[in-house]
Amino acid sequence: MMDLSFFLVTIVTVLVLGYFYVKRKYRYWEDRGVPFIKPKFPLGIIGEMGKTQHSSQVFGGAYKELKGKDVFGGIYFFFNPVVLATDLDFLQNILVKDFQYFYDRGVYCNERDDPLSGQLFALSGQRWKTIRTKLSPTFTSGKMKTMHSIIISVANEFQKCLEPIAEKREEIEIKDIFARFTTDVIGNCAFGIECNSIKEPDTEFRRIGKLIFQFTQMEFLRIFFLTLFPGLGKALRLKINKPEVTDFCMKLLRETTEYREKHGIKRNDFLDLLMQIKNTGKIEGDDTDLGKMTFDELAAQIFIFFAAGYETSSSTMTLAFYELAQHQDIKDRAREEVNRVLAKYNGEYTYEACMELKYIDQIIQETLRKYPIVDSLIRVCGQDYAVPGTTHIIEKGTTVMIPIMGFHRDPDIYPDPEKFDPDRFTDDNIKARHPLAWIPFGEGPRICIGMRFGMMQTRIGLAHVLSKYRVRTCSRTPIPLVLDPGSPVISSKGGMWMQLEKV
Repeated sequence: MMDLSFFLVTIVTVLVLGYFYVKRKYRYWEDRGVPFIKPKFPLGIIGEMGKTQHSSQVFGGAYKELKGKDVFGGIYFFFNPVVLATDLDFLQNILVKDFQYFYDRGVYCNERDDPLSGQLFALSGQRWKTIRTKLSPTFTSGKMKTMHSIIISVANEFQKCLEPIAEKREEIEIKDIFARFTTDVIGNCAFGIECNSIKEPDTEFRRIGKLIFQFTQMEFLRIFFLTLFPGLGKALRLKINKPEVTDFCMKLLRETTEYREKHGIKRNDFLDLLMQIKNTGKIEGDDTDLGKMTFDELAAQIFIFFAAGYETSSSTMTLAFYELAQHQDIKDRAREEVNRVLAKYNGEYTYEACMELKYIDQIIQETLRKYPIVDSLIRVCGQDYAVPGTTHIIEKGTTVMIPIMGFHRDPDIYPDPEKFDPDRFTDDNIKARHPLAWIPFGEGPRICIGMRFGMMQTRIGLAHVLSKYRVRTCSRTPIPLVLDPGSPVISSKGGMWMQLEKV
C-alpha cells in the first residue's frame, strides 16, 4: 500500500510540476510585452500543419494576425518561443545588416550518422562558411554557361516527348511531367547520369526523388523536434534522411566518381567541379586554393543540389503554367517573346538568347511571389540581440521564423495580391519596393547559392513548352487551388491536371 501511495504521489507531483513548467514557458512572450498567438498544448502553432493546413497557411495566417502590432510577433513550436518576423526593415536586419547574429538556419545536421545532412543549407558557423567558400566558384555565371548546353539537350528531348501527349489532348498531371524534366536536368548536371525519366517515368532516380519529399505528419513533427533539440537528436544518433535515399546517393556517387577518376573522364557539370575541389582544392583555370573536400562533403552537396533543384523548379513550372492557362493574354505575350528571341538567334536556345527572355523571368518571379515554393525561412539567434528601434531583446538560441508567403501576399506590399501580374517585376516596379519584398531564395550571405541555376532551368523549360504547345485548363484542373498540407513545398492537393495541345 505504501508503494502504491508513493507512486501516486510521484505521478501527481510530476504532473503538477509539468503543468507549471508549461504554463511558465507559455508566458514567455506575454511577460516581454510582445504580441503573440496563444499556443495550443502541446504542439504550439504547428498542431495542424501537415494534417489540415500547409505550413504556408499556418505561418501566413500568423503573419496576418500579428502584422502591424510590432516589428515581430511571438509564436510557439511545442513549448519553445519563436520570433515571427512581420516587418520588412526588421527582416532586412535579420538577413543582411545584422547577419552576424543570425548566421545559423537551425536545420538539423548530424554528419557523423547521416552524412548527407552535412549539406550547405544545414551547416552553421565556420563549417558553413568553409563549404560556402568552396562552392561559390562553381555557381558563377561562367560555370552556369558551361552547364547551359546540358540543360538545352535535355529540354530538346523533353519538347519532343510532349508531342504524342499533345496530339492525344488527354488530361494529364503536369507536375509529374515537369518533375521528370528537372530530374533529368539535375541528374545530368549533378550526378553526370542520363536518368531518362522523361521517357521512362518509373526510373530509380525518379522514385528516389519522390521519396525525398514524401512526409507524414509525424515526420513533419520529427523534423521540428530535431530542429529545436539538435543536441538530443545527435546524442540519440537520429538521422533526418531516409536510409534508402542515403544508400542510393552514396553508392551512385562513389561508383561514378571512381569510374571518372579511373578513366580520366571530364564533363562540364557540377560533379566534375566538386571532384576537382575534392582532389586538388582548386578549380581548373583558377589558382585560388579552396582547400580539398572529403567524399562525404562532396556527396552532401550533390544531394542537396539534386533534391532542391529538381523539386523547386518543377513546382515553379507547374504553378506558372497553372496561371498562364488562366491568363491567355499573358501566355500570348510570353510566347511572342520566345518566338521573337529565337528568330533573332536563328532558332537556337543559346545562352545569350535565354538571358534575353525578360518577360519569362517576370512570369517566374511573379509565380514565386504568389507561390514561394519554400514558404518560410528559419534563423537562430547566435547571441543576445537588441532589436533596433525597440526595447526588445531576442535571446541567444531563439528561433526566428520568416513567413515568406505572408510578405508576398501582403496587400500593403503587393496590391491585389491574389492577382497574377508579371508586370509587378518590371525594373521600375522592383526599384519602387522594399529590397526584401521578394525573397523566395532568401537574401543576404545565406541566399540560395543555386538561384541562378534554378532560374536558368526553369526559364529554359517554360520557353521550350511555350514555343510549341498550349497548356489549357480542363475538367480536373484545381480551380481554386487547394494546397497539399502534407507537402514540404507549395503543391496542389491531388496533383495539377491540365490539357496539352500543339500550337
